[in-house]
Amino acid sequence: MALDIGKFIGRFIGEARDHLTRLEAGLAALETQPDDAEAINALFRSAHTIKGSARMIKLSGISTNAHRLEDLLGALRAGTRRPDAANLGLLLRGVDAIAAQLDQVEASGGDPPANVALCQALAQAAGLEEPPATAAAGSLAAVVPATRPTPATAETLARPPAPSPTPASPTVSYRAPDSVRVPLAKLDELVRLIGEVLSVQARLRQRLLEAQALDRSAQTTRDRSALGGDPDLSAALHRFVRDLRDTVQAQELLTAGLGERALVMRMLPLSTVFDPSARMVRELARAAGKEVRCEVQGGEIELDRQIIERLGDALVHLVRNAVDHGLDGPEERRAAGKPQVGRVSLSARHAGGGVVVEVSDDGRGLNRERLIARAIHKGLLDPARAATLTDEEVWELIYEPGLSTSDIITDLSGRGVGMDVIRRTVIDELHGALSLVSRPGEGSRFTFNLPLSLAQMRVLLFTSGGHRFGLAAQHVIELIRVTPGETIRVAERPAVVVRNEFIPLVPLAELLGLSAQRPGPRDKGVRLAVIIGVRQAKLGLMIDGLVDARDMVIKSLPSQMRSCGLVSGIVVTGDQALVSVLQAPGLMDLARRYRGEAMTRSAAQAPGATPRGEPWRVLVVDDSLNTREIVKEVLEAYGYRVTTAEDGLDGWQKALGGRYNAILTDVEMPGLDGFSLTARLRAHAQYQTTPIIIITSREREEDKRRGVQVGADAYIVKGDFDQSSLLDTLHTLLGDP
Repeated sequence: MALDIGKFIGRFIGEARDHLTRLEAGLAALETQPDDAEAINALFRSAHTIKGSARMIKLSGISTNAHRLEDLLGALRAGTRRPDAANLGLLLRGVDAIAAQLDQVEASGGDPPANVALCQALAQAAGLEEPPATAAAGSLAAVVPATRPTPATAETLARPPAPSPTPASPTVSYRAPDSVRVPLAKLDELVRLIGEVLSVQARLRQRLLEAQALDRSAQTTRDRSALGGDPDLSAALHRFVRDLRDTVQAQELLTAGLGERALVMRMLPLSTVFDPSARMVRELARAAGKEVRCEVQGGEIELDRQIIERLGDALVHLVRNAVDHGLDGPEERRAAGKPQVGRVSLSARHAGGGVVVEVSDDGRGLNRERLIARAIHKGLLDPARAATLTDEEVWELIYEPGLSTSDIITDLSGRGVGMDVIRRTVIDELHGALSLVSRPGEGSRFTFNLPLSLAQMRVLLFTSGGHRFGLAAQHVIELIRVTPGETIRVAERPAVVVRNEFIPLVPLAELLGLSAQRPGPRDKGVRLAVIIGVRQAKLGLMIDGLVDARDMVIKSLPSQMRSCGLVSGIVVTGDQALVSVLQAPGLMDLARRYRGEAMTRSAAQAPGATPRGEPWRVLVVDDSLNTREIVKEVLEAYGYRVTTAEDGLDGWQKALGGRYNAILTDVEMPGLDGFSLTARLRAHAQYQTTPIIIITSREREEDKRRGVQVGADAYIVKGDFDQSSLLDTLHTLLGDP
């Protein structure tokens, strides 16, 4: 839903002017009563409300000015600064600046910028920034290195100045640059053309095979008459075929070298994504109040640009999870006997024909019992099956959408919407493999096995149901021959035992809805099976025959076909046929439905859940009318039934008078703040398990930790209001409205 912010502007202006009036009057009263703590609290809440409401409707300039007002008022509240004439004068200037901004919004709209000089002065007064260096002290020192002057002596003063060297005649030299810039589009086009060359090369190889067959036929006594019985002509044909073979082989070597060098030109070092991730670790650690060291190894290893682009988002998710709730805090680490400084490691190494990327930390590790409990609560796991799961199978649960082990949902992590994206990216899009090792109290390590490039990959070509298909070699484990005697029945479905492991068998033709070909009389029932592996699961696909296995350029599907989920691309064979490259994860999912093995989900609902068909009831508590109405409109548009409360005490009374499936609350409110309201609700039997979401503009890490302590399930910083964040959080905690 597109939120119409414009309709809330007028209401915000009116509300903000009321708060400015209170600020002006309250600041005047502080001149005579500087120790009135409650008055300072009221002024702080007014500035806080203006800041949060401005953020909600994307008026960043007003929000910035109000934020700096809040900083200085917060210092007055904490007692680190006094409400003297200088500070009160600055605060009144801030009130006037916001009033002028409101006039501008009302007159011409837009987002008036913040007063940078005033904001800096307010921040300095609050003790947040050092005063800027003076121009005399800083201008030259910034560009001229400080040097100690040589003391003058009588000898140096009497010495005549040395003659200036005669300038040499000017010479001009030109040196061509060692590199040129090439747009990425041109490199992509070059790789595409090389793909066409490889297709032509495959056709040429096919023609060579046909010529060799003709040559062998011509060498027989019976077929020499076809050449007029002329032995010289037969010998000439043999020489021609031999020379053609040598030419084709030489061209294949040159084409392979050309393709390799073209792909190298698109390669980027992993430092392209490692370095920003390392910076993110430091920034997140600083915000979270943790000491974290980020170690990077193998950043010089190169991968195709297409892989680098997709890998970046996956690393961001893992880094956020590691810092936000993977790594333990300083006190927890000291109690566990760990170094106070946590560690996040990003590394890469070559392995076989690909690259292995690892992301690890020395934090808490995954908690088996908590994962199982969360999975059962979300209906993702049958309780009867939980005790039989191995650790590896339990770790796989974190990739289920909506599942998280975080104590609280924040703007960084906890919604359970990141790990499934990582799995989909690595396995489905990059044709790689993903594994996880975690030890409680020691940390976790994620391992990606990635190809060097997506443009050219090893492809297995085979036939099934009278059609040719391909599979990326990364997902092909092996090719086996299965006799009727080797086939067994498991759960009334065919399977085969390979090295003491049961592998289900599915005819690919039947799976795709094609007519299966029966084995011929010479085959005696022997069938070929391609064993594929995805996400620690294996499946045997029964096929008709093997065609080839070679490096090929995979062409992207047209945009209208990319959502089918079974085909990842197309390759062109030597006879100009277009062959679909099947997507192994899609085949696995289709096979589960075919075999009736979809994951069993618990039908039990969480305690207090609303019966199906009835909307979820949500209580929104906020002292800002504008914020209440914005949140109410968004939620009601998506099927929630919303009740609003104007402050903490009003919210407490309405919570006691009704029954709500979720409660959303601000922090800074008169009478009863959001933290106190949350703690009071958690102590009440009716709301011990009800999801409580704190929505506030307070973004300090200690505030988030306090939210956890009082029992909140989620902590959302208002910022530029993102309705999807709120909706995703509610969906994670409640399910569909």
